[in-house]
Amino acid sequence: KLISVVSESVSAVEQKITAAFKVFDYDSSNKVDVREIGTIIYSLGCCPTQADIHKFIAEVEEEHSGVVFLEKFLPAMTKVLLENKFPPIPKSTILQAFKVKLDQKGYLKPEELKKLLMEEGEPFTQQEIEEMLAHTDREDNLIYYPKLINKLTSDLTQ
Repeated sequence: KLISVVSESVSAVEQKITAAFKVFDYDSSNKVDVREIGTIIYSLGCCPTQADIHKFIAEVEEEHSGVVFLEKFLPAMTKVLLENKFPPIPKSTILQAFKVKLDQKGYLKPEELKKLLMEEGEPFTQQEIEEMLAHTDREDNLIYYPKLINKLTSDLTQ
């Protein structure tokens, strides 16, 4: 019975990974550009360092071709998730970072969020920023970052 539960769990993880991969498999060829791997990993709730991402890519990239196939990505990423190799950053840490950066006011204007996303850490593309802003709740044209953090991290804890 335990084996059945474990295999169901693995199957659910594999389905989640496959779905994330397929988002970037634009031509349904079961392959993605190697530059998408970090984004896919982040979308699965993982928070690896850039060094971790480069090491992972070296493991799954097809002979330095710039391409990663699902058949190689899936088992490697399944192992990462099951072993919790790149755990998500706790909400409290993210909230503290916002407070320090934004003078603890509890909110920011869309322009401020856009600037942060372009200048801090790994820069977002214009399309990624627009997509994120489209999904943010706003009150009086302000984004309350505790709500934003809850929304962004809710999928990671499920």
